[in-house]
Amino acid sequence: MDKQIFINLPVVDLQKSADFYAALGFVMNPQFSDNQAKCMVWSDHIYVMILTHDKFKEFTQKPIYNPDSHISSLYSLALDSVDNVHKLMEKGLQDGGKEPNETRDLGFMIQRTLEDPDGHTWELFHMDFSKLPS
Repeated sequence: MDKQIFINLPVVDLQKSADFYAALGFVMNPQFSDNQAKCMVWSDHIYVMILTHDKFKEFTQKPIYNPDSHISSLYSLALDSVDNVHKLMEKGLQDGGKEPNETRDLGFMIQRTLEDPDGHTWELFHMDFSKLPS
């Protein structure tokens, strides 16, 4: 079996979240989706499982944090161009996302921050290795 990553996120409104991730280009895998969870596929190796709070609680005894006021992690998506960083950001903003920070230009990397409707934080970036400082 190939190495894969499944990121599991608790969400308040499952359909709203599924629509948000679909707008970003994720594709829903119906084999692992139902009325409590949606498997959103980014690539052959990267999956985001969006789960209702009740479903998420089946996997942990800890309370679910409030991502509007606390952060526990950042998820980063590498994109193949600066233009695609901006396009993906615009799609996310149009479908309920928020941009909490200004665009960061580090010379060799452009980075934008996008929060999904539940406040989960994604870093969209493009890195130009030819511009890396030596």
